[in-house]
Amino acid sequence: MPVTSNDTSTSPASPSSPASTATPASSPPGEVTSPTNPVSTPRRFYGVNGHNNEGGAYDISSPAVQLAQLQDLGVKYYRNEVYSPGTASKLANIAAMMDAGGVTVYPVLLMDYRLFANETQAYNAGFALGQQTATSRRYPYYEVTNEIEAEALNGNVDGVYPQQYDTGTFRIVRGIIRGMIAGIKSVDTSGKIILGGGTWLHYGFAQMLAAGMEPDGSISHPTVDWDITAWHWYSEQGDITNACGGTGCHNVLQALNAFGKPIWLNEIGVRPNYGSDQAIAAYLTGNTMMAQFVALASTYDIESIQTYELYDDPVGGEGNYGLLKNDGVTPKAAYSAYKNFVATHPM
Repeated sequence: MPVTSNDTSTSPASPSSPASTATPASSPPGEVTSPTNPVSTPRRFYGVNGHNNEGGAYDISSPAVQLAQLQDLGVKYYRNEVYSPGTASKLANIAAMMDAGGVTVYPVLLMDYRLFANETQAYNAGFALGQQTATSRRYPYYEVTNEIEAEALNGNVDGVYPQQYDTGTFRIVRGIIRGMIAGIKSVDTSGKIILGGGTWLHYGFAQMLAAGMEPDGSISHPTVDWDITAWHWYSEQGDITNACGGTGCHNVLQALNAFGKPIWLNEIGVRPNYGSDQAIAAYLTGNTMMAQFVALASTYDIESIQTYELYDDPVGGEGNYGLLKNDGVTPKAAYSAYKNFVATHPM
C-alpha cells in the first residue's frame, strides 16, 4: 500500500499458599547459592506486510507456506488488509492458524472516502466495517485506515499544518476513522487501536484528530483517541529525523512521539527503482532504515518495524517490493538481508 510522497485477559490471582513450617535445607558448607535470574525473551518487534485478500502470490503460496517463511525470517507481526465481510472472514481464519505458529496477524481496515457525501455517512460505513472485522475475530490490534490522510491534502504540500488540508475531505475521513473505532469497540473493548499509517510529513492530520481541530484552526470538534501511532517510510524520503519539504526540515519521529503513544513503523521499504536487488537489500537494512530505526527505538518508543512486503506484486501491481518474487517461493537478496538483520539485532 505504498504511496510515493513528494486478547488481553487478566488471569485470577491464585490463592495464597499457607505458610510452610518446614525448615529449608541448608546448602552444603562452602557452597555459594546464587539467585536465579529470569531468562529474558525477545519482544515482538519485527513484522512484514502481506496481501492475502489481493490474490497474486498470496493465492499461489498457502497460508501455511507463508507462515513457514515468516518463521524463517524471524517475523512476529503480519499486517494484512480487510475491506468487506468476506475479506474479514478470510483473514480471521488465516490469523487463527498463524497465531498457533507464533505470528500475530492484524487487520488494516480500508475504505474509499469518495463513496460518502458527508461525515455521518462515512461514520456509519466505518462502524459497520469495524464491527464486522472485530466480530470475525478478536484481534489484539486493529489498524484503522491506510495513508488516508494524503487524500485530504490541499495539493502538493507537506501536511505539517492544519491549513494544508481540505475541510470537507478531512471531515469525511475523520468520520471513517471514528466509525471504525466505535464499531470495533462495540464488539471488542480490549483490542488496541492503531491510527492508520500516515506517511511523509503528514502528521498535522493526526494532530488535528487528537486536538478536535479542523483545517481552519477551529476547535471543539470531535476528537479521536488511539493506542498506537503508525507511520510509513520509504527510501526516497531519506532520514526520518531530518525530512525536508517545502516547510523546512522536520524530525518526524519527534513529532509522532509527542502524541505520547508507542510508534509502529508498519510500512518500511525501498522503491523498486532504487537499484539492483543487492542495492535494495543493503538500503533496507542500512543506516537510514532498519539500522536507524533499531538504534532510535528506545529514544522514540518505536515498538515495531514492519517491512513492505512479503511477495512482489503481480505484473501491473504496485511493484517489486517483496522479500520474495511473485511466485511466492523464490527469495530475493532482501530476504536473506532481512533475516540476517533480525537474527543479529534481537529487540
